[in-house]
Amino acid sequence: MPPKVSLKPHLTVEELKIRYRQAPDTIESRRWHLLLLVAQQWSIKKASEVVGLNYDYAKEIVGRYNREGPESVKNRSKDRQPPPAKSLLTPAQQQELSEALQGPAPDGGAWSGPKVARWIAKKTGRDHVWPQRGWDYLKRLGIDWKEK
Repeated sequence: MPPKVSLKPHLTVEELKIRYRQAPDTIESRRWHLLLLVAQQWSIKKASEVVGLNYDYAKEIVGRYNREGPESVKNRSKDRQPPPAKSLLTPAQQQELSEALQGPAPDGGAWSGPKVARWIAKKTGRDHVWPQRGWDYLKRLGIDWKEK
């Protein structure tokens, strides 16, 4: 039988139960549930099976809780931001696009996302620019494509 681990008394069993029931998302809820069971003298192995977590990950959660306290249970994945998308155009090229958008599209019709994407590909020497990036630039430059 695996050895039972004890939690440092950062919170009482009742406080752990409240945090478990009021957790804002499922990740935090499972972590609080695991800690609640361990605080009630369950082994990490049994508690991790009941909660549906990997045993090694459960040990990590308990260890982090003992070291750092309740703040360690927080779901930090929400705090991470993806890196900002790299601009396809330099400021000078954006200005040039803005001026080009004041007139008709190269085919004589109205500007659209795919047409702007082709314009960007031609200016930057890229083989392909996704149409969505064209729509993004239309929006970014404040062009109301519906009126054109």
